[in-house]
This record gives sequence, structure tokens and C-alpha cells, in this order.
Amino acid sequence: MKKLVATLCLLMIMATAFGQRKTENLFIITLDGLRWQELYTGADSSLVGDKTYVDNPDELKKLFWRNTATARRQALMPFFWGTLAGEGQLYGDRNLGSKVNCSNGMWFSYPGYNEILCGYADDKNINSNKKIPNPNKTVLEFFNGQKVLKGKVAAFGSWDVFPYIINEERSGIPVNAGFESATGKDLTEREKFLNQLQKEIPSPWGGVRLDAFTHHFAKEYIQKNQPRVVYIAYGETDDFAHNGNYQAYLKSAHQTDQFIKELWDYVQQHPQYKNKTTFLITTDHGRGTVPKETWKSHGTDIEGADQIWFAVIGPDTPALGVVKSGQYYQNQIAKTAATLLGYDYKNEQPVGEVVHSMVK
Repeated sequence: MKKLVATLCLLMIMATAFGQRKTENLFIITLDGLRWQELYTGADSSLVGDKTYVDNPDELKKLFWRNTATARRQALMPFFWGTLAGEGQLYGDRNLGSKVNCSNGMWFSYPGYNEILCGYADDKNINSNKKIPNPNKTVLEFFNGQKVLKGKVAAFGSWDVFPYIINEERSGIPVNAGFESATGKDLTEREKFLNQLQKEIPSPWGGVRLDAFTHHFAKEYIQKNQPRVVYIAYGETDDFAHNGNYQAYLKSAHQTDQFIKELWDYVQQHPQYKNKTTFLITTDHGRGTVPKETWKSHGTDIEGADQIWFAVIGPDTPALGVVKSGQYYQNQIAKTAATLLGYDYKNEQPVGEVVHSMVK
């Protein structure tokens, strides 16, 4: 009887805790291949003036070079180092002993996104970037299976592999990715314009569109439909890095910071979202640092490519700023995301534990 009473009390405490949670909406946002080094220390001194990777060093230095790492990161990503650092949390500053790593052994995109969204690595089945429907169910699919969230989950990505990563056909989640147009009978004038413009502006890459299209398609959908769970995957930082274009890589990181600010400002003035929305932000993999040219690359042959970061801001997250120690893993995002919305997320394989410091 005592055990039964204790169990009931524990369940009541858990129910009360979930009942007190303020997060009703969740945005999961990823920046493909953005190094922790730029996030935490700003422009790289070994690259910002190197004409091998920068067309106009003087312009780039004027934009993003400052005498201290603190000033450089503020110049590069002002939303992260203003609003987010002041009101939320950042993990992965290895200079302070905060470590975030991939648990998958691949250190490139599809395995990273699978780990973020499913909560576990699957090196057996997810070991390439091929357009293979994901056999694993993502936390997005889990959300879409909940009665109150059914039909209120949507995803947007610059890379054309995301419909497969999220398994759009099986999950029933609408995914606008790659060069797909906005669809439906109630398109806004802006969506019609974006559809037209996307056909007229060529992308530098075969399978990845420019992030401005992903961002504005997502924002139009959010304004029109008010989804409860949104996944947005920006991709330019990785592709500009592969091209060896450090100038465009930094400019893209800065612009994405502004895109996220725009979304945050929007949710803070909308009655459905204001003070009821959490942003979880991370990356799929890291990049190299030594030798210098490995900043363009990632994968198991590149030292440090498993080193990543994540950030969070929302009504249930204490304002800790930069978390200065600890070991964390990419596989913890999915269960943490579910916990913020009041769910106990499980999958066919064991998932990473909740990052408890993210949740009151």
C-alpha cells in the first residue's frame, strides 16, 4: 500500500510539473554545419584575411572583425549574443569546458539530422546522404501523432533531402524543402511571389536552395496556419563552407541570426505564441580547424567534426546564458523538445536523456 501511495504521489507531482509548463509551441531550428568556434568566438583570425577563402578581406573585417572574441561574436550573431544569451541558454563553448558532441559516428548531415530528430544515432541504416526514406520515426512524427498536435506540425528546409529525413509520406507532416513551391488553394500573394522568384533565381548548389526562400516560406505558413510545432533547417552555412567561401559563410551566419530574430519577434507579438513558445537551436555537425583548410570539411576523417552546440530560449528555460561545463550530446534534443511540450518521448531505440537544465 505504501508503495502504491508513493507511486501515486510521484505521478501527481509529475502531472503538476507538466501542468505548470508554459511552453505550448515549439520551434526546432538548425544551422547546417555552423562551427561552435564562430558561434562563441566570432570570425576566425586565420581565415578572415586569407584571400584563398575571402574575396574582400577589408570588407569582411569591417563587418565582423573586432579585437576581442566577445565583440566578434556579438558582431556576427547579435540576436544570439543579445536576446538569447540574456534570456536563454547556450551550450558547447569548449573554451569554458562545455562540450556537445554527436553520438553518431558519421559526422555529416543525414546522420546528424536523424540523431537530432529521433533522439538516437543509427549508423547501420543512416550512413549516407542519399534520399532514402528514414526508417526511424522522428519526434516530429511523434508530435503529429498526439491528438492535440495532429495536423499542427510543419517542416521547412533548404536541403532537398528533408522530405526523406522526416519521411513526409509516412509521417503525414507537410515538408517544404529543396526547390518545392508553396502549395494549396489559399496561397498568399507573398507565397505566389516566392514561388515565382524561386524559379527565376538559380541556386549555387544542386540540392540546396537559398535560405531566404526557406525562411519566408516558413514565415508565411506560420502567419497563415499558426502551427504548434515547426522545424526550420537553414542550409547555406554548410554549402558556402564546402565552397571554401568564408566571406559568404560568415554573412550567411549573420543573416540566419537575423532570420531567427525575426521569428522570435513575431512570436512575441502574436497572442498564440507570446510567452508560450520555446526555440531549440542546434547544428547537425561541426567542421575541422587544424590544418586550416579543414574548416571546409567534415566527416569522420576530420578531427573535431563531431563537436557541435545548442541553444534554447523560452518561458520554461532559466536564463543561464553560456553554460560553462558539462558533456552533452546531439541525441538529447528530441526528448528535451518533447519534455518542454509536456510529453514523455520514447522511440523504438533508447533516446538521449533530457537536458534538465533547459527545463524548469
